[in-house]
Amino acid sequence: MIEIRDLHKSFADKKVLQGVDLELASGQTTTIIGGSGSGKSVLFKHIIGLMKPDSGSILVDGKDITQVKESDLYRMVDKFGLVFQSGALFDSMTVGKNVAFGIKKQKGMTPADIDAIIEDSLTQVGLTDARSLLPAELSGGMKKRVAIARVIARKPQIIMYDEPTTGLDPIMADIINDLIIKISGNKEITSIVITHDMVSAYKISDKIAVLFEGRIVETGSPEEIRNTQNPVVRQFIEGKAEGPIKIW
Repeated sequence: MIEIRDLHKSFADKKVLQGVDLELASGQTTTIIGGSGSGKSVLFKHIIGLMKPDSGSILVDGKDITQVKESDLYRMVDKFGLVFQSGALFDSMTVGKNVAFGIKKQKGMTPADIDAIIEDSLTQVGLTDARSLLPAELSGGMKKRVAIARVIARKPQIIMYDEPTTGLDPIMADIINDLIIKISGNKEITSIVITHDMVSAYKISDKIAVLFEGRIVETGSPEEIRNTQNPVVRQFIEGKAEGPIKIW
């Protein structure tokens, strides 16, 4: 589904991405992990076309999104759905209207069609009773689930999750993990997750990619990453202060 080839990006004299190579298989969940400042967010923005690399390519279904015209880019990234870390709900809109936001302008969509999609999307995330509530009336976990409902309402081919369990208690984080697994069970959906939560990464992933100093230093299944002898990866997954990853 997505191939990232030798991707480079610098800001002034700071090199952030230094030759990222990564393949994201269709119908699978790939989780990208790495410490703060490793380049996860910058890579994320490149994949959805918000940033242009200094060099390298990103192929989505064989087409390089770094080389297409802006009008063509919009059509290509329409395949993507993005679940923001904060949820990014519209405060003045009810839950139902938030879910409908991405579909209400689709051609041929009747009010009855939109209503059915809202109902189905909220049912999938377990929030059918929250339709008339405002975001201020929701817990953090409920906001995340509404954000996911808004994405799946559009039926994207690729869903990207930005730190989906950040700020949640362990029980709610596990509910979100189960929801990601449920959605990813539809093999027509390719999922990309950025996280530093190793409990989540081990549970939801088909493949884990480790980003360090602007490069992917290791990829593998959750079991392979858990048992790796790579010192960079071991330091990160064990949360140790001492090691090749320098914080200061």
